[in-house]
Amino acid sequence: MSREFEVSREIDLPAAPDDVWTAITAHPAAWMFPTGMEIAAGAAPPEGAPITTWDPPHRLIVRMESPDGTFNALDYAIEARDGGTAHLRYVHSGILADGWEDQYDAIGGHTDFYLHTLAEYLEHFNGRQVSYVGQPSDGISGPESAGAPDAMDALRAALGVSPDAGVGDAVHASLGDAGTLDGVIDYSTPEFLGVRTTDGLYRFFGRNHYGSVVGMSAHLFGDGVDAAAREAALKAWLDGVYA
Repeated sequence: MSREFEVSREIDLPAAPDDVWTAITAHPAAWMFPTGMEIAAGAAPPEGAPITTWDPPHRLIVRMESPDGTFNALDYAIEARDGGTAHLRYVHSGILADGWEDQYDAIGGHTDFYLHTLAEYLEHFNGRQVSYVGQPSDGISGPESAGAPDAMDALRAALGVSPDAGVGDAVHASLGDAGTLDGVIDYSTPEFLGVRTTDGLYRFFGRNHYGSVVGMSAHLFGDGVDAAAREAALKAWLDGVYA
């Protein structure tokens, strides 16, 4: 049975509306994942794009229809605030198909994590070239055993993150052939973990809580990143956590 849903969030962002608009429309790979609908700063949407409202840098509405009658609509409303900052109201609505309970919970959790990552990008890496490491939308998925109820506990243990660690705590861990992870926790819930380094944002997703497996992605800000090689190395490390 299908079900209509709406997830609404509001967040203050440490950047001007123009920068927020550019991050959302041109650089989603810097804080979420490549969408295939990136529109360069100053350009207009291509013909046929599923965009119903385009009012830079104030309002963007994207609506994607599926043949089965379900849809997803993303509504971004950006307002200028004092000190060169902005306020974003984000609404994700649509119709979910069978299994909507897990889907709805996952949408809410991922929305909070992605919007937090948007703020981290704007504060620490705004405008820097990014290499997204992972598959669009899915990132890097662990093996079947990464779907166990305690899979995020195993991930934290592999990273040397104690159960009581929180935002601001340091992380120093080996990621196998992908190198080392040296940074600080910038986001932590039972389902999600974010680590910020001097040149990247590493995101860990506890999708085992939503009927899938633990996954991860990385947003790396610098030159000369071999994203495919880094993805393969991180995949090997993640698989090894659950071997």
